Amino acid sequence: MAEVRATHDRRAASTDQAPAAHPLMPLEVHGVGFAAGGKQIIDNVSFTIRGGARTVILGPNGSGKSLLLRLLHGLLAPASGRISWAGLSPARARRRQGMVFQRPVMLRRSTLANLTHALAVHGMPRAQRREQARRALAVAGLEDRARQPARTLSGGEQQRLAIARAWALEPEVLLLDEPTANLDPEATAAIEALVRAVEARGTRIIMTTHDIGQARRLATEVMFLHRGRLLEHDAAHAFFAGPATPAAASFIGGGLPL
Repeated sequence: MAEVRATHDRRAASTDQAPAAHPLMPLEVHGVGFAAGGKQIIDNVSFTIRGGARTVILGPNGSGKSLLLRLLHGLLAPASGRISWAGLSPARARRRQGMVFQRPVMLRRSTLANLTHALAVHGMPRAQRREQARRALAVAGLEDRARQPARTLSGGEQQRLAIARAWALEPEVLLLDEPTANLDPEATAAIEALVRAVEARGTRIIMTTHDIGQARRLATEVMFLHRGRLLEHDAAHAFFAGPATPAAASFIGGGLPL
């Protein structure tokens, strides 16, 4: 953990100048571990995330990024360690969050109905659902697809709908798992614009990616995960200017972090 402590000082110095308050922050993770099939997938991970940033969990495929996101959201319980959102357990904090998976499930309904159904499940009064759903579609640029069956949308449009569906519930934090995996550049650009728009409306973003270019474009802070271990946690500009570990330097240089 020495590498993480070394980079934490730089991150704190660059982000403590104007921290933005956030109700579910700080997120504090202490010594979290998770194993499956006799293999340690998340290994003694500790960090603190505060408000006012887009946090990108970066690392090669298989590094444990998606699993870590599920642990943070309370979909899985760690085998060891502790996770708290401003003192709340992940299970208690979950209703104040949204999460979007790599391959979101589209209901056999229209684009608009996918949103109104999610709002109904979460108890929003009927009179408010359609207005809130249309507002979310507008932010996602999908107003003209409102009546179209959601399952006939393109892959990029389905991902935008999934983000809009999660954001329509006005979560304080939105967790995104590889939101542009396997999408073309145009669809990727649209989703990155949506991520910025959602954050601008007050939702804190924590997302995973293995795309170095995307991390450069979106991150204000980077957590570099490798083989289930958190090797670096730093402000994005400092991380990309001078990674502190050989594995991170190899990865952002296009090599294989063995």
